[in-house]
Amino acid sequence: MNQYAGLRQSKGRNQPICDLRSDTVTRPDAGMIAAIAAAELGDDVYGEDPAVNRLEASLAERLGKEAGLFLPTGTQSNLVGLLAHCGRGEEILVGVDYHVNKYEAAGASVLGGIALCPLDIDADGGLSHDAISAAVKPDDSHMAISRLLSLENTHNGQAISLARTKASADAARASGLAVHLDGARFFNGITALGCEPQDLAQIPDSISICLSKGLGTPAGSVLVGPKDLIAKARRWRKMLGGGMRQSGLLAAAGLYALDHNVARLAEDHQRAAALAATLGAFGAGEVTQASNMVFFTPGDGRNAALQAHLAESDVVIGAGESGPIRMVLHRDVSDAGLDLVTQALQRFYG
Repeated sequence: MNQYAGLRQSKGRNQPICDLRSDTVTRPDAGMIAAIAAAELGDDVYGEDPAVNRLEASLAERLGKEAGLFLPTGTQSNLVGLLAHCGRGEEILVGVDYHVNKYEAAGASVLGGIALCPLDIDADGGLSHDAISAAVKPDDSHMAISRLLSLENTHNGQAISLARTKASADAARASGLAVHLDGARFFNGITALGCEPQDLAQIPDSISICLSKGLGTPAGSVLVGPKDLIAKARRWRKMLGGGMRQSGLLAAAGLYALDHNVARLAEDHQRAAALAATLGAFGAGEVTQASNMVFFTPGDGRNAALQAHLAESDVVIGAGESGPIRMVLHRDVSDAGLDLVTQALQRFYG
């Protein structure tokens, strides 16, 4: 499954009534725009932007980490974290379908000379203790040096349990590896698990958290971890062109999102469950749901026809030509929007 399949199908649209392609499509609400407009600004490359400094410190404290670093994108946040952990000729163990391995253009390898060692992913989205231990390379000059385990939570919407995540991390540390977590939807994960942020955050050494997915900001991610690692990551951020100037405009949106958009994530999960139940009732294909995501594989293979039908009702999905269709619920899909989708589906399958 390619989670980006069919994303260009909405070309020409500005803002459809209901866009289920991803939770990255959200627009700032009035409160967030006001926070952006009121942001006190400075030059972040000089370390002088108050909003950026507050965001980095606030998220690091919330997750029980020493420091944070604000970056333009989640891909760059993961990349500078991997580069800070590993040197050329070293290796990262990572799930074969995790974003770091599959959807980030092999940046760690291309730009950092770091090998990516993909591991099979278990049904719950996690990596097994035994698979991790078996993948660690011996001290042999013929092989890369295993240095880091890169986990993901959530994975395809699945919130991987604390026990499972800890077991994976323990396996890595037993072999001398550090642990990074791609927590793009970290707060969806803890919402689904019903735990506190630090319960999950204490397991990995570093975490990348995206602000423009479930939290609804225009852009930005934060990498948190030990001070020395974040200092290395800051140097990599500059080298990769991620040092911004008055980026407090974006950081202010992130601060607003942390205060206002975390608690409401449960609403997205509830709407996803409702959409999955609707699809399941049609008996028209395989349906699964996890946190804010629904995966629907039409039994008749009419992905394109369904996509075109929904578009007529101003509902946008990324369908691809075949296979599972990912539908993502987010803060810009209201109950009214969900009703619109339900009615359009009923017309198609009724």
